[in-house]
Amino acid sequence: MNISAKTEYACIAVLELAARYGSGKPVRIRDIADANGIPSRFLVQILLQLKSAGIVGSTRGASGGYQLVKPPDEITLGEVMAVSDGQSTEPVSSLERETSPSRALMETWQNVAAVQSDMLESVTFAELVERASGRAENMYYI
Repeated sequence: MNISAKTEYACIAVLELAARYGSGKPVRIRDIADANGIPSRFLVQILLQLKSAGIVGSTRGASGGYQLVKPPDEITLGEVMAVSDGQSTEPVSSLERETSPSRALMETWQNVAAVQSDMLESVTFAELVERASGRAENMYYI
């Protein structure tokens, strides 16, 4: 499974917004970018795409920024990845001629894609916030 930088940045941005969900304060692009090493120019485009999809909303002004439109437990990893990539995970054969072995393989690839899709749709950003905060708390410094 190849994950583009754009998709990873989109997921990180939504994860940042999910971690701050309920604070009532919009999060500035610069804060998300600086905390995660994401280029601000790139993040603007990603957040606009997520806004068009109804995942995030924005507030203008000096205290403006972005926030989630719905709770983190209602947003899945699969949903954000689909918005970011905009491509199907359905496998496509590159072979010119269909044979019995290639059909058997294609069926297997389709099964793998279905399991992958189900997995991505089952992971919510509320769960990811818990995982991320658990890792931060368990870090030890010497």
